Amino acid sequence: MATTTPAGVRAHAKHGGTSPAAPDGAPMTHRQIMEALSGLLLGMFVAILSSTIVTNALPKIIGDLGGGQSAYTWVVTASLLAMTATTPLWGKLSDLYSKKALVQIALVIYVLGSAAAGLSQNPSMLIACRVVQGVGVGGLSALAQIVMAAMISPRERGRYSGYLGATFAVATVGGPLLGGVITDTSWLGWRWCFYVGVPFAVIALIVLQKTLHLPVVKREVKVDWGGAFFISAAVSLLLVWVTFAGDKYDWISWQTYAMVGGSIVLGLLFLLVETKASEPIIPLRLFRNRTITLSSLASLFVGVAMFTGTVFFSQYFQLARDKSPTMSGVMTIPMISGLFISSTVSGQFITRTGKWKIWLVSGGVLLTAGLGLLGTIRYDTDYWKTAVFMALLGLGIGMMMQNLVLSTQNQVAPADLGSASSTVTFFRSLGGAVGVSALGAVMAHRITDYAKDGIAGLGPKYAALASGSSSSDSIPDMNKLPAPLRTVMESAYGHGIADVFLIASALALLAFLVTLFIKEVPLRTKGALAQAADDTAEAPATEVPAAAQASAPVEERTPSWAVAASQTNTESGPEGTRQLAAVATVAREETAPVSSGTPLRGFVRGAESAPVPQAAVTLISLGGRQLGRSVTQSDGSYALAAPSVGSYVLIASADGFQPQASTVVVNGHEPVSYDVLLSGTSGLNGIVRAAETGLPVKDAMVIVTDVRGDLLSTGTTGEQGEFAFAELVPGAVTVAVNAAGYRPRALPVEVGGTGVTRVEIDLDSGAQVLGVVRAPHGPLADARVTLVDAAGNVVGTATTGSDGAYAFTDLSGGEYTVIATGYPPVATALTVNGRGADGHDIELAHPGE
Repeated sequence: MATTTPAGVRAHAKHGGTSPAAPDGAPMTHRQIMEALSGLLLGMFVAILSSTIVTNALPKIIGDLGGGQSAYTWVVTASLLAMTATTPLWGKLSDLYSKKALVQIALVIYVLGSAAAGLSQNPSMLIACRVVQGVGVGGLSALAQIVMAAMISPRERGRYSGYLGATFAVATVGGPLLGGVITDTSWLGWRWCFYVGVPFAVIALIVLQKTLHLPVVKREVKVDWGGAFFISAAVSLLLVWVTFAGDKYDWISWQTYAMVGGSIVLGLLFLLVETKASEPIIPLRLFRNRTITLSSLASLFVGVAMFTGTVFFSQYFQLARDKSPTMSGVMTIPMISGLFISSTVSGQFITRTGKWKIWLVSGGVLLTAGLGLLGTIRYDTDYWKTAVFMALLGLGIGMMMQNLVLSTQNQVAPADLGSASSTVTFFRSLGGAVGVSALGAVMAHRITDYAKDGIAGLGPKYAALASGSSSSDSIPDMNKLPAPLRTVMESAYGHGIADVFLIASALALLAFLVTLFIKEVPLRTKGALAQAADDTAEAPATEVPAAAQASAPVEERTPSWAVAASQTNTESGPEGTRQLAAVATVAREETAPVSSGTPLRGFVRGAESAPVPQAAVTLISLGGRQLGRSVTQSDGSYALAAPSVGSYVLIASADGFQPQASTVVVNGHEPVSYDVLLSGTSGLNGIVRAAETGLPVKDAMVIVTDVRGDLLSTGTTGEQGEFAFAELVPGAVTVAVNAAGYRPRALPVEVGGTGVTRVEIDLDSGAQVLGVVRAPHGPLADARVTLVDAAGNVVGTATTGSDGAYAFTDLSGGEYTVIATGYPPVATALTVNGRGADGHDIELAHPGE
């Protein structure tokens, strides 16, 4: 059985309810998009609300449950950890299953986790419930971006990202405010912070059911549970180490070596599993694309900055400035306003201009500046200064957060949309989780140091009172402290939190530097659903307009070789590639190129729009004359010149790709832009097993031939019966396998256009029958031996040699009849066991005997 896992899914989708797009893949209208987004944005609101509503209530919650600073950090980190670890899994599942069903499942998980969190009796129970919440929130956060990308083109997505940014801003502002009001209201209490999001989640479930209708691609899938486990374990162990290092044990200790070493080992095992998985949770091939790699790295640092601001501001305003939870939420409005404004405005400008890198770079500058300035605040800093610094931070986050995802989604095929989007979100969440955990630990120690220094100046009178207040594992009740000691503690918290912002600014600077190296690629004008719809139809060969053809000189009319090249443009398989390669070779051997005329420029790209450097691009006249040749640069760009108005053939070829020929029409002296997309050669791998036992067959010969019987590749299986062939041209091939002790087998396989085709081959055991035909005077040469199976079918015939020997191979187990002639015929019965060699000698008599 052969299964193909291409990068692009070419399948007709089945819609339920109102179709989100026209059957021909036409873009959705604004009204259709807004209806579909209504429930999605409500679900996103619930996810963000759950993260922010407890922010201002946490000091009160941890105090009531009897926890300390480490518990405070872990209530936040636990949710981030679960969100981080599950985000890639949600993204991969969205590539395989119904996105709508997954959003609803994530909402249900969130509701259950929230209800349980409200019943918490101690910090440990609350942390466990926050893990469950984080699983649901991870799904909602990842799937919101993925569903938007499926419906909306990258060029138009900036406009709707503004709505997502607005939802983010409202939930981020409303969450702390609502949490503060609930906490300050005696008849409600902080437990309602976890219950209040449940009604919104239920409403989101109902709205999603009625408004969100996406096609579901049915294909054979296998979820990478091993990859999900190892990446979760690696991240979890790393966070446990960061949280307790320097407190429960020294930074340089055996615990550190064990945890960091264990995290590295788990990470390496994750990479190993991903290279073997047929449906990896994070396809490592995505990182061959420079934009995706750099965007993921930048998201890692942006996550630190974003979550640092939202988590530690509540402690700053409540513990360093003596504000209530409600006022703490109000005072963070400048940051959220900046985020709202920048995400909305940048989205609108990106939609109008198609330019997005300038917003990333500008966001990096503002993010670094905002955090750096926040590193200078103290407990008595004028609020207006802090507000300006927070606004800069919000502006930077808004410009970078959504646009890093956008730059990634613009680079991938529809089938990889979920994985790529969730990969960037994963690194952002990972940065937030590690950042909050590590910076929380740093903050606790800095506060302790500052508090001890301040208390030392107060004298022994306050030493006893201060002993508990200055501990890194407890959150002081400022209202119960005497004025001098309270001032010391407020100063310690203000200075310690400022140090955290200063460290985060260094990481924001790294994010800014990374964005400088991200190459701006023009945004696509179709959403993922429209792209997938286009992929279902074969692209017709480009026809030369009749007027252009007629206007060409007689000697420039289309010759037979150019027609063959045009046909080969849509032909797949080895023969098509050989024809086009031959055309390219002939073209390159023609006359010198023409260097003047109408400029012809463009890019040569491969899978996922990745540039193809060092590709040969040749311009040919319709009469077969070479007019120009170029080699693409590192960014895949090329430049040629067409001598005059008319039609030309452009041929592009590169190692590891199928050559491509296209017709280009030049209508004037204006530069012509023409991009070429090369299809990569495909891979074929699989495993050979014994049919009876299921055990791998080692050293089996595997032969791949094309439909004409020409040999394409050969190899032998390894220890586990595995084999692999790279650089195969897509199309129909025959895979034949032969191994000692087994019956040969051949089967047809369709090698996919991209990705790796996997095939599993089972070999039946093969037996042999060996014997000698003897006459009274000795071995009988030239005797005819016929083997007949139980059904009367002739399995094989053989003629004995000079030694009277004969042999039949590759036999299945069963009953046979052996008939020997030469003297009077003799028929004997034979039972073959199915494996090995059976001896069967035959005695013939003289005619008269």
